[in-house]
Amino acid sequence: MAEIVIRNLRKEFGGFTAVKESSFTIADGEFFMLLGPSGCGKTTTLRMIAGLELPTSGQILLDGKDVANMRASARDIAFVFQMFALYPHLNVRRNISYPLVSQGVPRAEIKARVAEIARILGIEPILDRPVGGLSAGDRQRVALGRAIVRRPKAFLMDEPLGALDAEFRERMAEELRALHDRMGATTVYVTHDQLEAMQMGDKIVVMNHGVVEQWGTPQDIYDEPATLFVAEFIGSPPMNFLRFDEAIPEGATTVRLSGVEIAVPRTKQATTGSKSVLGVRPEHVRLDDAAPYRGVVVAAEYLGTTQIVTLDTPSGLVKARVASSLAVRTGETVGLSFTTPTLSLFDAASGRALAVERPMLRQAQRREAAHG
Repeated sequence: MAEIVIRNLRKEFGGFTAVKESSFTIADGEFFMLLGPSGCGKTTTLRMIAGLELPTSGQILLDGKDVANMRASARDIAFVFQMFALYPHLNVRRNISYPLVSQGVPRAEIKARVAEIARILGIEPILDRPVGGLSAGDRQRVALGRAIVRRPKAFLMDEPLGALDAEFRERMAEELRALHDRMGATTVYVTHDQLEAMQMGDKIVVMNHGVVEQWGTPQDIYDEPATLFVAEFIGSPPMNFLRFDEAIPEGATTVRLSGVEIAVPRTKQATTGSKSVLGVRPEHVRLDDAAPYRGVVVAAEYLGTTQIVTLDTPSGLVKARVASSLAVRTGETVGLSFTTPTLSLFDAASGRALAVERPMLRQAQRREAAHG
């Protein structure tokens, strides 16, 4: 398999720039997610890695070799499309074996490799069936089998589960991740679904308008979003933003929201302007009658073991994820307190997060988890 290094990758289509100086590294054997909304540049990036698009500038290093200007056929990379792209006139066995036949692999080796892949994917009973009558899930397995049988350096997948219904999509996501773990393959996977990315990925790149906003592990991106866009895009419900007219100096440990002092992690840098944003995840908001910061309950959404309570505060609407057993009434005023180590601070002008110290972050999360 292979390490893939992207350096200052750029792609222009006429006067439109689809990808802007992107840089990140995909480690050997990693399941790597390219995540973002439609039009963010993730599929264009994937197609450049595959060789289906040539970059305007930048490097694509595959096992240390720059392949940016090499043809797709010379890169030893397998591509799995969203719509399966199977040969309808061939049965399952011949669809899977087609890449090996094209490469002139001996017949005995083809037979053995197809049998191995069929066993791994659980499609042995359908090897001799035509692909036209298969379910969407079985067609997806056949498409994966055709890619895997080549034993390429890396697998590239462009929303391969996008055509499946929600229930089957979740099951296939689990199967795909389990298959990756068995094979140890370097996999690059495009999705617009942040839940899918968080569930499956070892690392995630979050893109927006052709720019890499952040890349790292799912937990790092969730806990410490680098920008307001990432904080809002990742999480359901997304992070709450409390905006206020105050510059934050380096070393600050509190901010003032509507005259109330709120403890925050110690900042390691200052804001560039006079407007700032405090970010807090819904699960890190507590309803606390003793807290001086107040909000009015405007809605409560029951979700079984938890409920999402929406509160109107002087700094904007706040959503809190709390136990469903907690009694709340629309129109009542309650106190809100926040788990200090988990809070994020943003420069409103740039949208970038301020660097902060979080020595107690994991301990705070464990305590919250233990108390439901």
